[in-house]
Amino acid sequence: MRIMAIADEESKLLWDYFDKSYLEGIDLILSCGDLKPQYLSFLATFTSVPILYVHGNHDDRYAETPPDGCICIEDTIYVHNGVRILGLGGSMRYKPGEHQYTEKQMRRRVRKLWWKLKYHKGFDILLTHAPAYQHNDQEHLPHRGFQIFRELLDKYRPAYFIHGHVHLNYGRFPRVSMYNETQVINAYEKYIFDFDL
Repeated sequence: MRIMAIADEESKLLWDYFDKSYLEGIDLILSCGDLKPQYLSFLATFTSVPILYVHGNHDDRYAETPPDGCICIEDTIYVHNGVRILGLGGSMRYKPGEHQYTEKQMRRRVRKLWWKLKYHKGFDILLTHAPAYQHNDQEHLPHRGFQIFRELLDKYRPAYFIHGHVHLNYGRFPRVSMYNETQVINAYEKYIFDFDL
C-alpha cells in the first residue's frame, strides 16, 4: 500500500502546480495537521482514496470549515485495508487555543482509548501532529513532544509513527528515523512511502 503523508505546508506540486498524475498509485493520504482545509478538500476532489487527518495546533479554522471529503481520526483507530491507524492530533499547550494539550491532558485522551486499543490489539501507524518527547522535538514548549507518545511506541511497537509540527526547514530534523523497531516519518510538506501488507 502506497501512502502519502502531508503536514504543515501545502506542497506546490499538489496545490500551485497541480498535476493529477502526482496522485497516481497513492492508496491512502494521511494529514498530520496545520494545512488549510481547502487544500485537503482540493486533494479529495482529485482522488478516490481516503484522506485521513488529525488537527495541528493552527487548525482552529477546521471548526467552521472542515475539509470536505476527508475523515478526522482524532481519538480513534481507523482501519484501512487491515492497517490500524491511531490518530492523536494537537501540540503541547503553550498558549490559549484549540488543539493544544498538556502532557496530562494527552495522557487522559490515551486512557480513554483503552477499549479501542484492546479491541484492535494495538495499531500499525501512530498519526499525530506533535513528535514524541526527545525524538525529533525541541526543548522549548511550543515544539516539545509528548512523553505518552514514546510510551505508546514502547508498548505497541507500531510499524510507523508519522508526525509533523517540526518543519524540516528548521534545520536539524531528519525526514526518516528509527525509534526501536518503529520507523518515524516527519511528514512536513509531503512524503510517500510503501506499507508492506
